[in-house]
Amino acid sequence: MRRVTFDLDVLRSFVTGVELGSFARAADRLGRSTSAISAQLKKLEEQTGTPVLRKAGRGMALTEAGETMLAYARRLLELNDEAASALRGTELEGRVRLGLQEDFGESLLTDVLGRFARAHPRVRVEVRIARNVELLDRVSSGQLDLALAWDAGVTTPHAQLMGSLPMRWIGSAATETLWPRDDGEPLPLVMLEAPCLMRTAAITTLDRANIPWRIAFTSASLAGIWAAVAAGLGVSLRTPFGLPPTVRALAPHEMSLPTLGELALCLHRAEAEPSPAVARLATILAQQWQELPLAA
Repeated sequence: MRRVTFDLDVLRSFVTGVELGSFARAADRLGRSTSAISAQLKKLEEQTGTPVLRKAGRGMALTEAGETMLAYARRLLELNDEAASALRGTELEGRVRLGLQEDFGESLLTDVLGRFARAHPRVRVEVRIARNVELLDRVSSGQLDLALAWDAGVTTPHAQLMGSLPMRWIGSAATETLWPRDDGEPLPLVMLEAPCLMRTAAITTLDRANIPWRIAFTSASLAGIWAAVAAGLGVSLRTPFGLPPTVRALAPHEMSLPTLGELALCLHRAEAEPSPAVARLATILAQQWQELPLAA
């Protein structure tokens, strides 16, 4: 059987077009003509031996084979870019101070810092896990170079919209949630200490729906929130990202709770033109975010 060697330039055009939702925009982004992009896509389908795209209205959508190809293409490009960065950026030095929401501390942080450390071993990274208000304050005062924070209506001069995640009610994965109750007991809430963006969103949403509530448990950290929810002390409100197996996102209208909107996530930079090390970590954060299945 003849081995197929995929062209990384072709894969980059394919991935860029899918992520931008338009191969015409991909052509502009990559500095190519639309006819060149079309030729690359034809070459990709010839190599795969099956269509990777299909017509969907006025645009194109991935076939089942295309979805599989997209996942592999992203991995191949990531490894290629990591190798290029490691070879070109071995002399990259300095310090990057990164701030994150606790939601991203275990999952996103591990992958991002792993990639960055392998490519740039001489750069020292300092990470601070904190709440939204503190993260934005530290970026504005120059105590952080980068911060990944929820969009709470307050921004910084150099903010990049990363995407959004749905807000969901969170309940125990094992314990039956006994609400609503026949005795009219208010909905028990498990929340972070105020001020908290999602605490405010939960209370505001319940008040608008005329649903009585009470704060049953307050914690200074997500670890305490997950423990209390898992024990069945009440429900919380977060995004589905980074949930431990002891809790679960409730289905829409489960427990007669109102539906919620989405929460945008922004990457804030302290400077318009950051150092090469800061700029590189920002790029890896953005790339990693695009690869998340929940990213929107």
